[in-house]
Amino acid sequence: MNLFVIIALLVIVSAGYSYINARFIKLPVTIGVMTIGTIVSILIIVLDRINPVFQKYLTALAKNIDFSEAVLNIMLGFLLFAGSFNLDTDKLKREMRPVLLLSTIGVILSTVAFGLLFYSGMRLFDIKVPLIYCFLFGAVVSPTDPVAVSAIIKKTKLPSHLSTIITGESLFNDGVGLVLFITILEIIQTNSTKIDMMQTVILFCREVFGGIALGLICGYFVYRLMKSITDFQTIVLLSLALVMGISLIATYLHLSVPLAVVSAGILTGIRSININSKETSHQSLERFWKLIDEILNTILFVMIGLQIIELPFLNNYWITGTVSIVLILIARWISITLPLTFLKQSLNIRYKDVNILTWAGLRGGISIALALSLPHNKYRYIILAGSYFIVLFSVIVQGLSLNKLIGRSYKSKEEEELPA
Repeated sequence: MNLFVIIALLVIVSAGYSYINARFIKLPVTIGVMTIGTIVSILIIVLDRINPVFQKYLTALAKNIDFSEAVLNIMLGFLLFAGSFNLDTDKLKREMRPVLLLSTIGVILSTVAFGLLFYSGMRLFDIKVPLIYCFLFGAVVSPTDPVAVSAIIKKTKLPSHLSTIITGESLFNDGVGLVLFITILEIIQTNSTKIDMMQTVILFCREVFGGIALGLICGYFVYRLMKSITDFQTIVLLSLALVMGISLIATYLHLSVPLAVVSAGILTGIRSININSKETSHQSLERFWKLIDEILNTILFVMIGLQIIELPFLNNYWITGTVSIVLILIARWISITLPLTFLKQSLNIRYKDVNILTWAGLRGGISIALALSLPHNKYRYIILAGSYFIVLFSVIVQGLSLNKLIGRSYKSKEEEELPA
């Protein structure tokens, strides 16, 4: 199956799912498409056992998609740039302390807590998983997914300060999550029990600060180019070139692609590129990237649904999958509550917000892409299956019920905004 056929089938399936949702189901697009894709994939697995002819085309499509490559190296850069370009930076500045805390210390706490809980939980069911693999699983599912978060919370009644915290956290926590994932994976592959702290610090600084520096430099350079012209087509091409160029350079230099793209998106989006008040290039560019964001989001969640066809072993992991859902929620709650307990005075978060922040911490395609990149062994399938259970529950159940939780926590309009 050549590249054009794969892209064509993906767009056709995405358009079909999106139409069915818009015409009949009428759920938020991401949740609706994810739900339809999951149901269709399960039906295809059943039909395959009855008559393989019914499912051969979608199965062939699923087999020909390198999900991990497509998400991490192609789609993620565009999705993160779209989210950061349209981010309200004034609100982000006000909530920077909790954003930085949750995207660094919070991810580490969640990874450790989930690893310990999963290790203990599996032993109760007589399932033996080495502790190091439990921590690796925690590194896969602890960072909240910026794609899933941005797609879901913009359709909710989330108070603005919490919306900013969750969105900002999801955009910035990939660097820490990726460093944890790479470090733990290297320990497993080298059969080492010792962690080289100096090497870990160097890796962290190179990935995170190098990625941010690259994004700021490239973003400022392209911003000056866009500001010097009025031709909208060229401005759009420059923004596309910015995302692709950063992805190539960051990959080659082993820097954090997500942080580089986010930094560039914030820098180019924070100030208008209009030369005078009569020009509307900046507003048009915002609408362009919002459209790109929505289209790629739909295709991404169609791809997540299609991958289930390739994962028949999910049938054998209901216990580990269900336990994983419960434990990631507990780990997320711990990663928010502990910093809040010790740093309450410096954070713009109240204890009544903890449950909302926990429930709104959604996981998506990035967790699955990381799980799919793991080397093939028996523990890979436990992590991959658990990641799928968590993502499905996160997007469908948490996404659909988030508004109800918000409504119970904020019963009056006066409570929706914190006092200045």
